Amino acid sequence: MKHLIFLLIFSLAGAFACPLKANEPVVTITTNVGVMKAKLYDNVPNHVKTFIERAKKGEYNGTLFTRVIKDFMIQGGAPDSRNASPGARVGFGDKDAEILPELRPEYFHKKGALAAPRQNDDVNPEKKSDMSQFFIVEGKVYRSGELDTLEKVKNYAIRKKALDLYYRPVKVQLQMLKMDNPREYNKRVAAINAKIDSMILATPGHLVFTDEQRKAYTTVGGCHHLDGIYTIFGELTEGFEVLDQIAAQKTDKYDRPLKDIRIVSITVENE
Repeated sequence: MKHLIFLLIFSLAGAFACPLKANEPVVTITTNVGVMKAKLYDNVPNHVKTFIERAKKGEYNGTLFTRVIKDFMIQGGAPDSRNASPGARVGFGDKDAEILPELRPEYFHKKGALAAPRQNDDVNPEKKSDMSQFFIVEGKVYRSGELDTLEKVKNYAIRKKALDLYYRPVKVQLQMLKMDNPREYNKRVAAINAKIDSMILATPGHLVFTDEQRKAYTTVGGCHHLDGIYTIFGELTEGFEVLDQIAAQKTDKYDRPLKDIRIVSITVENE
């Protein structure tokens, strides 16, 4: 039974991979614990171009996964991790490898998302990606109710402002209408709710999960709180079990695995 559940989880993860387009670049990430394959998106051109160039030059070969957090993500590729001594703190950024972000709203941090890390806004206000490294999302599976709560908490202030604007001025009239003309009451309330929803969607910083996000986050999982912050430029198509194996490694206080997980090579096809 455990084996069947294991197979089901990975078949679900694969089911959420977008279909491979003709001539879409595919990369094979060979590690010392297994192989992962990922497709690269054709509408995130600069990140894909930069990643492929670095991969072809072998700049990721021999580097480590330096930051590994279960139920979150695995991050590797940092130049300073090559030939690093055991226990050394590695995985620092490279400003010379930074490029401008290419955030695409249709991509989100579901399990297997391939993305570029970056420095925080206080030192990186342009949100530039550090292409000397990359990370792959493992994430966690959310319950539908958890997503509802996340939306409510995030949108609370916006909804309160909208209620003050659209509902409270007509509250007394609506209460009277509810008794005298329920059909008209329902019509007016629906119109007010539509205005409130529109205001939420038009306000920067709102949170409303799409149907696709809800389906992915409640089945294969992911990290919703990263959405809109990091540039996603590809996704795993194979090797989800390797992703989970790496994410489950025991780590030191800096999240570096105690056992070195090394990137042997990254090769490119269909480029």
